Amino acid sequence: MVEPVPESINFPSEEEKILDFWKEKDCFRECLKQSKNRPKYTFYDGPPFATGLPHYGHILAGTIKDIVTRFSHQSGFHVERRFGWDCHGLPVEYEIDKTLGIKGPEDVAKMGIAEYNKHCRNIVMRYSNEWEISVTRMGRWIDFKNDYKTLYPWFMETVWWVFKQLYDKGLVYRGVKVMPFSTACNTPLSNFESHQNYKDVQDPSVIVNFPLLEDETVALIAWTTTPWTLPSNLALCVNPELQYVRVKGERHSLTLMEIGMRLKPYMCSLCFRFPGKKLKGKKYKPLFQYFAKCGEKGAFQVVMDNYVREEEGTGVVHQAPYFGADDYRVCMEYDIIQRDQAPICPVDSSGCFTAEVTDFVGQYVKDADKNIIKWLKEKGRLVNNSSFKHSYPFCWRSDTPLIYKAVPSWFVRVEHMVEKLLENNGKCYWVPEFVREKRFGNWLRDARDWAISRNRYWGTPIPLWVSDDFEEVVCVGSLAELEELTGVKVTDLHRESIDNLTIPSRCGKGVLRRVTEVFDCWFESGSMPYAQVHYPFENRKEFEDTFPADFIAEGIDQTRGWFYTLLVLSTALFGKPPFKNVIVNGLVLASDGQKMSKRKKNYPDPCSDSAELYLINSPVVRAENLRFKEEGVRDVLKDVFLPWYNAYRFLVQNVQRLQKEEDIQFLYNENTSRMSDNIMDKWIQSFTQSLIQFFKAEMDAYRLYTVVPRLVKFVDMLTNWYVRTNRRRLKGESGTEDCLWALETLFSVLFSMCRLMAPFTPFITEMMYQNLRHLVDPASIEEKDASSIHYLMLPHVRESLIDKRIESAVSQMQSVIELGRVIRDRKTLPVKYPLKEVVVIHQDPEALNDIQSLQKYILEELNVRQLTLSTDKDKYGIRLRGAFKAVTASIKELTSEQLEAFQKTGSITVDGHELHEEDLRLMYTFDQSSGSAAQYEAHSDAQVLVLLDVTPDQSMVDEGVAREVINRIQKLRKKGHLVPSDEITVYYQSQPAGEYLDSVIQAHTDFILATTKAPLLPYPVPKTAGVIVEEKTQLKGSDLELTIVKGSSAPRAPLNGPACTYVNLKVKVNNKEQEGVVLLENPKGDNRLDVDKLKKVCSVIFGTNNTHSVSVYHLTNKMDLQALSGKTLSVTSAGSSPGPDTTTTPDTLLCPYVNLQLCNAQPAECQTGEVGTLLLVNPLGQNGLDHMGLLSEAAKVFGLRSRRLKLYLDQDLTQGKKNRCHSLPFTCT
Repeated sequence: MVEPVPESINFPSEEEKILDFWKEKDCFRECLKQSKNRPKYTFYDGPPFATGLPHYGHILAGTIKDIVTRFSHQSGFHVERRFGWDCHGLPVEYEIDKTLGIKGPEDVAKMGIAEYNKHCRNIVMRYSNEWEISVTRMGRWIDFKNDYKTLYPWFMETVWWVFKQLYDKGLVYRGVKVMPFSTACNTPLSNFESHQNYKDVQDPSVIVNFPLLEDETVALIAWTTTPWTLPSNLALCVNPELQYVRVKGERHSLTLMEIGMRLKPYMCSLCFRFPGKKLKGKKYKPLFQYFAKCGEKGAFQVVMDNYVREEEGTGVVHQAPYFGADDYRVCMEYDIIQRDQAPICPVDSSGCFTAEVTDFVGQYVKDADKNIIKWLKEKGRLVNNSSFKHSYPFCWRSDTPLIYKAVPSWFVRVEHMVEKLLENNGKCYWVPEFVREKRFGNWLRDARDWAISRNRYWGTPIPLWVSDDFEEVVCVGSLAELEELTGVKVTDLHRESIDNLTIPSRCGKGVLRRVTEVFDCWFESGSMPYAQVHYPFENRKEFEDTFPADFIAEGIDQTRGWFYTLLVLSTALFGKPPFKNVIVNGLVLASDGQKMSKRKKNYPDPCSDSAELYLINSPVVRAENLRFKEEGVRDVLKDVFLPWYNAYRFLVQNVQRLQKEEDIQFLYNENTSRMSDNIMDKWIQSFTQSLIQFFKAEMDAYRLYTVVPRLVKFVDMLTNWYVRTNRRRLKGESGTEDCLWALETLFSVLFSMCRLMAPFTPFITEMMYQNLRHLVDPASIEEKDASSIHYLMLPHVRESLIDKRIESAVSQMQSVIELGRVIRDRKTLPVKYPLKEVVVIHQDPEALNDIQSLQKYILEELNVRQLTLSTDKDKYGIRLRGAFKAVTASIKELTSEQLEAFQKTGSITVDGHELHEEDLRLMYTFDQSSGSAAQYEAHSDAQVLVLLDVTPDQSMVDEGVAREVINRIQKLRKKGHLVPSDEITVYYQSQPAGEYLDSVIQAHTDFILATTKAPLLPYPVPKTAGVIVEEKTQLKGSDLELTIVKGSSAPRAPLNGPACTYVNLKVKVNNKEQEGVVLLENPKGDNRLDVDKLKKVCSVIFGTNNTHSVSVYHLTNKMDLQALSGKTLSVTSAGSSPGPDTTTTPDTLLCPYVNLQLCNAQPAECQTGEVGTLLLVNPLGQNGLDHMGLLSEAAKVFGLRSRRLKLYLDQDLTQGKKNRCHSLPFTCT
């Protein structure tokens, strides 16, 4: 049985209940069981670093994945969803280094790798448990029990296999390259990692002179923003094609590029110009003496390269080959350095100068800048010192400045397969599409060889065993191979378990030892498609049948992370892309614009349905950034969830009312549902089916950013338009049959909506469904197990219900109503106050016909008495005006006739510009000189003009005040936590008595009663009344006091005598005398009878079988019987003498009776306050009615079902009483 729905709801509390339900029923696993025989839909979940709790950035990506996988399940697929963890690498190690105070490799050596890795393992396991709690709380269905972690030996084994495939293909090499280096993490980073965290910083900007050896009075001047690299200077580079100048300075003749003349403060006069190539090979005096011996091998000379640009600096670039990629390349070309020589790199892994740099030994390079500048000034080598703001890379994990440093590393060749990478990228479907071609495509075009090694500890060890001279290398691809080569049983692959293992040399070089490096953690996550299933050691066929994946999703930052490594490895291994479809989301920023970060902890606690819908209904799903605002989540609750919940609550309330009052059990069956004739029913059904059609098409195209706005709009259409305009029907005020139509329509729409919204809002849809499913005929559900909304498939599109004409008509109606509301707001005319007329002007007669068909709703929503439709704008003094930026002045001069011609033809030429419909927007305006304009206020859009007659009318003002009273009563009802079915009486008192407010209430008592469905009585409140709630308020200058009490009281005015007109009958037929009564009217009666009909009535009353055998005296055919009210008619056998004339009999009823008065009238055809009379006996009738009998007969009087009535006598309920009463007033409610 459907349960009552409370007025207020605590969404987080309800979500907790749903979580308990899912857990108790094991819904996720049951869902997988149900779908196991369906086609497979493959999804890869990118492994997050488990170094903190999830923030909204993680929630967003997880929500997108959950939505798409739930949708795929609802579309008939089997979708395995495994959670994964990136457990190795810098994120974990950096947290441990901070916790343990580790400064560098020497600290780890003292502790031991085994102990260090033990700490790393502990933090990973701890946070993975907390992630599971948080992700589950967000409602995401994903398998944690069958998860994968990159620390599992079987995962690491597949990573080894991947690497061995690359090694065997010749794609792996060892080299020295200048790479981004994190001094905080003591390791190089890959090129793509260095692009993940750029910041604008102020760095020193120094210009240094380098005197030539051939003439020390002449110096080259070079500019740098990294003074700390100057001790490692080995050359100066110029551009051979640029023009350089020699100028006279204070101490030297300075040489720089011609554009460098902007350095005027540091020079006196121009000597001469020359091309840069003239400087080639010039020797200069070393700045420092630390590496002066390198001059013997060609160092400290001028070299040339086109990478030197004229946009900034002096055109002379100082070369520190082991701290700059271009420097390294150029110095290598000029044989200043060689590949096999020891690097000249006097900076350790912590970024501190080593012993070679005696003046600054032990100083952190960035801190040493000031001391180096001071040294340069003291030595006379500093030309200028200032600061320079530029964008600089920071470590993505430690958030410290990177340096560029030459280190030996292992690389995977990527540059040779750029074209293949671009080709495979083109085979993937990207949402949004621009990411594929722009951001990701551009990154691929500039792809560089990938440095995959890290000088760290907690990671998958690179499986290379080498001789001391690196000439013999063995690449191991599996545990079995390692055991075979070493003769040792291996159970774990981390460094502490295998670093001590050696392999005998096959070339007589003793033993081979493993290289010390571990894999870049991005190499592990890029291997995830294969490693998560332990391919190729297990699940070979399963993997190959489902690769590439159908779907992945992550943030846009992964274009230089996971998306990239997936594509590189997949292309290198199999020559094809690793996924078919990908959704890319933007970054979720904190409200201050900072990227949300576990490290910064700048994110609020996550919530669920409302937060997720807020995120999905934002630009972030179009790969744009979003500044997260908690008020945005609150707006979703207020504007979407609460209206949706109230519509659901309203449905349940009226289903329960129908059962209670009509004894009708509501049961929905989509297969047997009927077609309603009501236009609003047809509209919302059509709108729903159009939505389902759109939903499926857009979800198939992964365009969540188009789907969610439509779903949100649908909630508005359902709650603010359909439910609002059909409240009376849904409440049964237009009759039981019409109520059933409306309820069936609303249920159908809500049921479909729950199924559509289930992937987006899994909690609230489950909560509603668990109640609504009791109203669904089990025979109409295809699924064997329908105990959860998430087991159901998406609703099918019922194209027969789609009617675009009706959708267009209602859209026209909505435009009219919204324009009218704007006018009311502008004129401060509340909707409670009725207006005389609304005029709708439209050039299309068909559109006016559509509006006419919805006249009832326009009148109700705008609260106007009359709707006038017209195509004749001139009648109302309306003119057209246009607006178009380029030719605004000329357009303003166009006449209304010219603009009308434009409306017909669709084009017009103005100032040489040919304008079309999409270029020019037309607006209607008043011609204020028109006399008719005074009574109207207007507003328009591009299609329709609405005029409201705003002239005041006292009767309408009075009705508006009465509506204000109704509003106060309804608010007080809500304050008392009452529901519509609660029986109450309202007492009122206005002060000062007898003034305007009191008179309005008295004049509109019936109207107020009909709306509130509660008797409205003046004070005093009976002492015995059970007061529920009361309040004092101000209205129209008067104090209004309202009190609501329990129970529905009968109006106090007594009814003297029968409420209905009647005639007595004295019958003498077949020698038998009888008396009876015929009522001449009743609410559902017929007030005009002919003789034959009266004879039939007599036959029923007295049991005479043949109507031709009786005569009725004092009656002519088709006579108005009410003229005989209170008289007595003689009925005799045909032809018999009538006997004495009894038409003058006193006004007494020959039969006991009760009078009835109707309160809380439903349906609307029965007017509140109607009266009727019920005869308690008749010759053939029942001589005593119990409560149920009286209830049944009273219902017939008003054409109602007995279960809808309650009877009151002197304000007491008659339940359980016998009613042999005579002439007593009853109230029916």
